[in-house]
Amino acid sequence: MKLGFVSAILPDLGLEEVVDFAAKEGFACVELMCWPKGKAERRYAGVTHVDVATLDKAGAESILALMESTGVEISGLGYYPNPLTPNAAESKLYVQHIKKVIAAARMLKVNRMNTFVGRDWTKSVDDNWPRFLKVWTPLIRYAEDQGVKVGIENCPMFFTNDEWPGGKNLATCPAIWDRMFNDIDSKNFGLNFDPSHFVWQEMDYISVLREYASKLFHIHAKDARLDRDKLNRVGLLANPSQYHTPKLPGLGDVNWGRFLAVLGETGYRGPVCIEVEDRVYEGSVELRKAALRQSGRHLKQFMP
Repeated sequence: MKLGFVSAILPDLGLEEVVDFAAKEGFACVELMCWPKGKAERRYAGVTHVDVATLDKAGAESILALMESTGVEISGLGYYPNPLTPNAAESKLYVQHIKKVIAAARMLKVNRMNTFVGRDWTKSVDDNWPRFLKVWTPLIRYAEDQGVKVGIENCPMFFTNDEWPGGKNLATCPAIWDRMFNDIDSKNFGLNFDPSHFVWQEMDYISVLREYASKLFHIHAKDARLDRDKLNRVGLLANPSQYHTPKLPGLGDVNWGRFLAVLGETGYRGPVCIEVEDRVYEGSVELRKAALRQSGRHLKQFMP
């Protein structure tokens, strides 16, 4: 396995600074964020370490030279919008940019990009399905043509009241994964799995590693702490932010020793990228760097 981190937590640093930090701290890889340049629509969004809209052959060669000189790999290109938003104009822009990220992944020879499938949060899964197929069938065919694997993160994207009641990402659980992978049958369509989202949904984040081993393209290492007393007060139907807190690996409820042991037993040898969303560590760039170092120390003890 290759331990790395998600570059979204270092928006104040340029690409060279991010990669230099990764190299000095002994990280093997980085998931590079590829949002369109402009104002962020939410926390951890809007970070552009690779501008795929302007990337050309010379730009790609420059980035590849940087990675080779530091010994740090690109684990994948990341862009996490809501391509199934009910706003048709926004959806079109998101889909177009996903295609640009896929093309950039081919140019950068990483051949992996990570994203959300999206959702109209006001509708049921069944009512979202025709649109999911309409948007994602051609996107995955395009990814196949480019030789790029698309890893869908399992985050429900339900953390703020404007995402009520369904959240802004369909791919939240095995039942929906099965339906996705059955209806769009492709070796290029898989998962960017984050166990922390199963913690607050009270789901088993271990058994799925074996069941979906062939679909695990990328791993996010983020933790979460479930506050049982708060959950007992508000119930599972409340906004999830009322009863859980994102934490650094080792500070929440994920058993990382067991998780990484089983992940290794499945044959997975890909990226495991730390994702920092712990507000305790967000006060400065130095604190966020410290968060990555601390998380790395915890995870490395369970990795060969």
